[in-house]
Amino acid sequence: MADSGRKRQCGAFATSVACKRRAHGRDWTSLPSDITNVIAERLLAEDVVDYMSLRSVCAPWRASTASPRDPTLRDVRFRPRGWVALCDGDGVRPADACQVNFFHTSTSRRLRVRLPELHDHRIVGFTDGLLILLNKSTTAVRVLHPFTRVFLDLPPLAPIFHLLVKDIWSRAWMEAAVCWSYTSIAVVAWFPNVPVVVHAEPTRPRWCVIYRGLQLWTALPFQGRLFGIRKDTRQIIQLYPHLPYPVVACIPNSFGRPNMCGYYLVDFGGRMLLTVQHRIIDQCLEGWQPFAFAFFLVNVHQRELVPVDSLGDRAIFLNKDRCLCVSAKDLPSISGNSVYFSLHTTDPVAVHSLSKRTCERTSTFSLIHNFKERIRPSVRPFTLADHLLSYCHHVQWSKGFMFHEYFSIPASWKKMVRKLKSQDQEIQVPFMIREKTEGRLRSSDMKNSPPCTAASPSSNTPNRASASGMPTLATNATPRKTNTWLHATCYKMFSSASSSPRTSARLLELGRTRTAGRSWTEAAESAQRKGRC
Repeated sequence: MADSGRKRQCGAFATSVACKRRAHGRDWTSLPSDITNVIAERLLAEDVVDYMSLRSVCAPWRASTASPRDPTLRDVRFRPRGWVALCDGDGVRPADACQVNFFHTSTSRRLRVRLPELHDHRIVGFTDGLLILLNKSTTAVRVLHPFTRVFLDLPPLAPIFHLLVKDIWSRAWMEAAVCWSYTSIAVVAWFPNVPVVVHAEPTRPRWCVIYRGLQLWTALPFQGRLFGIRKDTRQIIQLYPHLPYPVVACIPNSFGRPNMCGYYLVDFGGRMLLTVQHRIIDQCLEGWQPFAFAFFLVNVHQRELVPVDSLGDRAIFLNKDRCLCVSAKDLPSISGNSVYFSLHTTDPVAVHSLSKRTCERTSTFSLIHNFKERIRPSVRPFTLADHLLSYCHHVQWSKGFMFHEYFSIPASWKKMVRKLKSQDQEIQVPFMIREKTEGRLRSSDMKNSPPCTAASPSSNTPNRASASGMPTLATNATPRKTNTWLHATCYKMFSSASSSPRTSARLLELGRTRTAGRSWTEAAESAQRKGRC
């Protein structure tokens, strides 16, 4: 018995020693910093979230690796590339829920991120996983990293809204993209019904107009620059940074009239791909063939288009708001060498296989209404193709709707129509007062912010034309003198108009008189003689 007791003690001692050795061998904090950096760089090349997970293991690993909280948001390595935002399909806007459901297109990893910064904001764009937000109360723009929570604030868009963008729909559904600048980043914004393109940087106090009279069909942020398609002239142009001759290439006119075609730019694995959606020319094709597609690689440096016959294992999702390219090897439910596109018909989602040269309807049995009334509840679970195509349709995605279900909302759904209309009108543009020169505006709600400058549409100086025939903003406009004291006085009266509706009506009439061509002084004197001010 004593011998067995000694054996048990020896066995327990040996086990404890072995555990200590294994524990000492698993001391990852003693890993050399150069090996830690090699592992971190490989993880960072795939996904910034895995890189952040590595740094969270211990303090020595955090000390030997660079922080992903880049205050300038300019380092592309630390951006959440490959992450797209999914729609829950419950009719709740992500900005209202203050959370976004992210999906990685290479690893199929899904993360639901809580973002209190979305409160009182609208999501107006994505670039490399970065969120571009518009404040509904101040019209200030913010760029947010969803995982590091680093953000950069840009000037308010109120001067641009007052002078150039007066359409409520264009304000609500503006689009924006993040580009590179010399010191940080730049945000370029354009609007659906207003032919103007503007940009701003965090280090500058105002938005500047890049183009006027330029209506974009679609745009693509690519390698720190922004490219767009001008549909009427079939031109691919570089929007930012601005070039003296911004035309990159001209789309062939062999596909029919521009109004019968669709032109899209896609980030095709680090290369720019032009996709032309056109009507069927070959009448010998069998089956349902609403459209045909042609593909070209865009050589930006040589300014030429190279035809492409196959997409390989990749699939692309097309829409005017944004396009997406994924690998079918990473996502087995997605068909490779295929194009997913939308039709505003009874079958809104279709997929075109380049290998089989056929089209297939994928949303026939998932429609929830017949354009008059609901015919079935939401068909769940949603497919991955439905999610990715809804992400490309920003209007439906930002409303919390899946595109294939709510691509068209019947007019008989009056309650929902009123709700969506009120959401489109929720942007409150701060009242602006004019200072010293025509076209120079300042927000009354931001007394400490520097004044913002925008191009006045009433400027007498004509716009100059670039080499491509596209108008550029004239910069030598002569300012016109105005009465600053009178503007401030009218603003004070407007501020107190909430308690006096009569004063507010007088000021509105004064403003209408001013816009009729009379100066502020003449309008004020005339109103004073009539006892209206």
